[in-house]
Amino acid sequence: MTITERFSRTIEYFQKIFPAAETELKYGTPFELLVAVILSAQCTDKRVNMITPFLMERYPDAESMSKAEPEEIFKYIKSCTYPNNKAKHISAMSRMLVSEFGGKVPSDTTLLQRLPGVGRKSANVIASVVYNKPVMAVDTHVFRVSNRIGLVKNAKTPLSVELQLTKHIPVGLIHVAHHWLILHGRYTCMARKPLCSKCGLSDFCNYYSKNMVKLKQT
Repeated sequence: MTITERFSRTIEYFQKIFPAAETELKYGTPFELLVAVILSAQCTDKRVNMITPFLMERYPDAESMSKAEPEEIFKYIKSCTYPNNKAKHISAMSRMLVSEFGGKVPSDTTLLQRLPGVGRKSANVIASVVYNKPVMAVDTHVFRVSNRIGLVKNAKTPLSVELQLTKHIPVGLIHVAHHWLILHGRYTCMARKPLCSKCGLSDFCNYYSKNMVKLKQT
């Protein structure tokens, strides 16, 4: 199977099972999503969705959040991972957003990465989800699934995965392909016990072909 055929069949499958794929982070504005993405680092979307309604009710925009000290923000986010650092990032990010961007979340990934707490992956999430930019955010799910299926070759870093995926996925589908891979990794191709018997990609999945005997015995 050629790499083009592998991508074509994978995309066809995902379009059927995830016809309306989107982020599972709940948000109402670009700023809310930006805050949620910062909070989601090494934390579940479920936990973040429990935190953000109360935080955003108190500080609904960059202007109001920029006036809050990290200690004040911490009170609302203390149940997430690394709350001290994230409180500092959110406070500093909001201030920069107000002072340099007029309180508006930029669409350019380079500009987004200037914001405290926003790395390449987070910037790509914002750009793709809010602005439908053809950029691929590579988290642990995207990294694992892409390597297992065989969509990428010798990809040892998130950047390598990102570049290979964006090279072969049609530009108009890149922003949604991010969600396909995440959802597949979250609910089917899990790290420890992938549900290969329920996966429509197993007939050409590299991981399944290498572990077929072992998987059939479990």
